[in-house]
Amino acid sequence: MLRRSISLASVATFVVLSYAALVSQPLNAGDIILEEEITYGKGGERDLQLDLARPADGNGPFPAIVFVHGGGWRGGARQGYHKLVRAAAERGYVAVTVTYRLTEPDDNGKATNPFPAAIHDTKCAVRWVRANAERYKIDPDRIGVTGGSAGGHLSLLIGLADEKAGLEGTGGHSDVSSRVQAVVNYFGPTQMIRLARSNGGAGPIVESFLGGKPEELQKAYRKSSPVTHLSDDDPPILTIHGAQDTLVPPSQAQILDRQAKEKGVEHTLMLLEGQGHGFRGEASEQANEAMFAFFDKHLKGE
Repeated sequence: MLRRSISLASVATFVVLSYAALVSQPLNAGDIILEEEITYGKGGERDLQLDLARPADGNGPFPAIVFVHGGGWRGGARQGYHKLVRAAAERGYVAVTVTYRLTEPDDNGKATNPFPAAIHDTKCAVRWVRANAERYKIDPDRIGVTGGSAGGHLSLLIGLADEKAGLEGTGGHSDVSSRVQAVVNYFGPTQMIRLARSNGGAGPIVESFLGGKPEELQKAYRKSSPVTHLSDDDPPILTIHGAQDTLVPPSQAQILDRQAKEKGVEHTLMLLEGQGHGFRGEASEQANEAMFAFFDKHLKGE
């Protein structure tokens, strides 16, 4: 079964992790090369950055994985995925972990960067990966995306919302597709109105992300819900969710599972008994292995 430790933002149950400063030069760590602070696009007036790990040897082309951190859309950092992007590179992937605009709420909870800023940025990151496929020996037709919590939500939107959804943004590489070929979602929200009205404490976080309450912004709540965008040409999805998750209830995963199958989308749901919002220890290791097995199957054909 699967599991992943995810950063959560500083509203009640959310915890933000801090990380060491980055270096700008590529680091060769044995069989992999790590490059940090690569600018991949613009978020408004801001430069957006990612860190990239790749095999040091081989001609490729290699499949790629984009990692999207969690943190309630208001916290977390891309460096939290450094261990996994290194592990991915050791397994023959080019892997990136990305920074995107966080909501940055004021004292009243009003977001500086509400939806759709985060999805604009993360879709731009996928486009950058595809646009730089030749430089980094990437196969542009074999790109996956994964993340946990808010990162799972954004990964699902990347995978399910095509160009007609109007969520591409203007951050860069507009002539390149943001489509991916596989998604691994760790306990990400899937239906935003139901999540905002649940009893697990996520309501204020969702309202800040979307800029208001469901009754005020029904269109935004619908557009930001991954299930809204399901269609029969979507990539395969693996969802891993804790059966005892009280922040993002397992019903969110079950809604996605049911509606995906109704639309003919390949979806695998793994509910982990005894697990809440985030996993540790052995369960986390098992989750990571299952994630890689899923990507191996759909991006490597193994």
